[in-house]
Amino acid sequence: MNMSNKTGAIIVAAGKGERMGGVDKIFSPIADRPLLARTVEVFENCPAVDCIVIVLGKHNIEAGKRLAVEYGWKKVTDICVGGKERYESVFNGLKLLKDCAWVVIHDGARPLVTVKLIEKGLEEAKESGAAAAAVPVTDTIKMSSDEGFITATPPRDKLWAVQTPQVFRFDIIKEAYASSDKSSTDDAMLVERLGYPVKLYPGSYDNIKITTPIDLSLAEILVKGGT
Repeated sequence: MNMSNKTGAIIVAAGKGERMGGVDKIFSPIADRPLLARTVEVFENCPAVDCIVIVLGKHNIEAGKRLAVEYGWKKVTDICVGGKERYESVFNGLKLLKDCAWVVIHDGARPLVTVKLIEKGLEEAKESGAAAAAVPVTDTIKMSSDEGFITATPPRDKLWAVQTPQVFRFDIIKEAYASSDKSSTDDAMLVERLGYPVKLYPGSYDNIKITTPIDLSLAEILVKGGT
């Protein structure tokens, strides 16, 4: 294998799940398999991904390691502790990737990601240096003042809801995380601030992020529907 072409994945799952009513969503079952297992196995089964780092909350590290053994994940090289903010969690994962030219960053709470979405992201990133999955916004979006009054209605045909996977050339994302502030919630935003172009590519409306109990129920329906 040409080491310069290795692709590493960082699966970020260190959030507190505050909107889940005290339930630890990352190990919640979806059709009898833990949410995290569903997410990781897509990357395990993706031929384009060579290694995987999973980032978890400190209280979930041992459970994550047990899951890795139970499911026999061969590409998982590290399971590390995340930080208080997403920025710190991704940065911790980046430090553990070795000899990778490309990095795929994905929310662990998006278990309906597909191999096709990962590979399409890599294809787009190899042309531009950075790419992010996204879907067109279907609702009309309003901008507001601090007092809650509408100040503008941006054209809907120019608005996208950004998802993960987000894919970057390793040197670009490393530079972005080394030089940016810790307040960002989106990897592409850090890269944008450095002036690099980020290509949006078609995500999927099924690629939902589990943040509430209703999302878990929806994911269960989608999985059983064969998506």
